[in-house]
Order: sequence, then structure tokens, then C-alpha cells
Amino acid sequence: MVMAREQPLRSVLRDEYSLLSPPHASKVPIKLWRDHELLPVVHFPQQYCSQPFAPPRGVYENDEIRVEWQTMDSRQPFYHRNCDVDELSYQIDGERTLMTELGVIEHRPGEFSRIPRGVGHDNYGRAESHLVFYLPAPVTELVPPVRESQPVFPPFEGWQPGATNEAITQCMGAVGHDITVFPIDEQRLLDHVHREDARMNVLRAEGGGVTWLYSTERTRLGMVRVTPGKQRRYRRTLDADEIQYQVSGHRTLLTQRGVAELGPGDFVRIPLGLAHASVTHEAGEYISLLSHNELPQVAETARTAQPYTAESLARLTEEVHA
Repeated sequence: MVMAREQPLRSVLRDEYSLLSPPHASKVPIKLWRDHELLPVVHFPQQYCSQPFAPPRGVYENDEIRVEWQTMDSRQPFYHRNCDVDELSYQIDGERTLMTELGVIEHRPGEFSRIPRGVGHDNYGRAESHLVFYLPAPVTELVPPVRESQPVFPPFEGWQPGATNEAITQCMGAVGHDITVFPIDEQRLLDHVHREDARMNVLRAEGGGVTWLYSTERTRLGMVRVTPGKQRRYRRTLDADEIQYQVSGHRTLLTQRGVAELGPGDFVRIPLGLAHASVTHEAGEYISLLSHNELPQVAETARTAQPYTAESLARLTEEVHA
């Protein structure tokens, strides 16, 4: 596959056991491949656990993309404005009020939104968790919205004006990359929604299969819905790393760098050019992020994929046929 095409460049028949096996011993006195570690899996719980407010946890990051996991049960302590990226979020669990100068969004689990570059915003979470994707601006939305941000004041019950700051950041909002921080009038910022027609859209994936929601020249972000019993077909993306985040359901990810059991809250990175397929045990869905540039892991590894064995593949094949 290549990122910009829905159909494969070509399909070829393979012996699955050979595809997943280690290479034959070299017949020449040079090393023709590198030894690679088994794929690491990152995990964060989807349900809120009581804890003090902390900055988002970075999961994957390169020079132009950052993926974060965040949990909140309070206000974010300042408004934020990005200089270099659009900020996308996916609501995993709980309730979150997104407050911006383009209106307010009450986020529900399963929804995405996009804060355009340069738009001031704050969050008020209630026992919630969400993902944040910083992608190079401008990001294109690929499906119609389910609703828009709205003028709402006060933005949530119990809101009171107070001493509030705004932070202007570069480098995808990473810690230590503030350009300036200064006090603001929060009510004046929120009232800006009445001065222009622009609104933010809420997107949700509908239907089965792959639904691409956002794209840039070098990235794609979408949702994949899977059901058991489908024919197993391996995919090799020639021009992109793929980050997968398991939203619901359980599946076995078969790759040329090991076999990983994935469940809700798991992240995995499939490098460019690596053949992989899924054995789905129950209906489920996962987020897919394709990045033209390598997207290294920055979070701690929870566990690693297991080495492939012919016996484990035979058991999975029996499960699929059954």
C-alpha cells in the first residue's frame, strides 16, 4: 500500500509461515539485514483514575507530529494557542468541555475535534481521558461533521471568571517550548465567538471498515472497525509508519516483528514496510495514524510482542476457520 491510495499497488501470494519466519542463514560473509527488536506495546488505562493534574503524557513524537494521552478531573490551568500545528483530540471516556474563541464543544466518547492553528482553547474534564494529535497545519477534514461548536456562556455550570493565563507555544506544545505566557480576560476571549462565523467541527466515524477523518500532505488519521471471520490479508505500507490505538475489542496483531495481543488502551507502532495482519476475536475498533516520517515511541513500553511460532499461527488459523 501507499498512504494516498485506497487500493493496493499490487497483491501477491505468500506462504504465511515463511512471511513471519526468521531469514535463512546468509550465504555470503556480509550481513544483509539488521536485527530488530520485537514490537513494543504502550498501554494507558481508558477509565479515569483519581490523580493530581499532570501534563499530557507523550506517546509518539517526531519533528512535526506528537501523540499524547491525557486524563483530567479539573480545569486545565491556562488557555493555550499553537503556533505551528492543528490540535486534534479523540474522547476516550468521561466528559470534557472544550472552550475556545470559536465556541464550546461538549465532548462525548468516540468523538474527534480539531482546533485550528492559532485558536485559543482550554479544557474542563470530569473523570475523563482523551488523546491529542498535533499535526502540521493545515489539516483537511474528510467527512461531514456531526455537529459544530456553539456560543455557550457560561461554558459550564459553576464557571466563574478568575485570574487566567494564556500560553503561546511552538514545537507542538511540548513542555519547555512556551514563547510567552500572559494574563487574559477569559470572558472576552470566549465572547469572540460572536465576532466571526468560523466554527469547529465534531467528527465521528460511521459504518464499518476504514473511515479516514483527517489528512495532510504527509499524514492520515482515521478509525478502523473490524469484525471476526474476515479473510486474513497482510498489508505493507511503503511510505508511512502506522500508529494503532485499540479503542474497543480484542485482536491479535501478526507482524514480521512478533505477535501482539491488543486490547482497549493499547498503542503499537508498525514501521514503514513491515507486513502485518490482524486476527479479530470480537467486534472492535482502533484508531490508525499514518505518518510519512518515522514516528518514534517516547512513552515507556508496557510489554513487547511475542516471537512468532508455527504452533501459535496454527491455533489462530483454527480459530478463524472455526
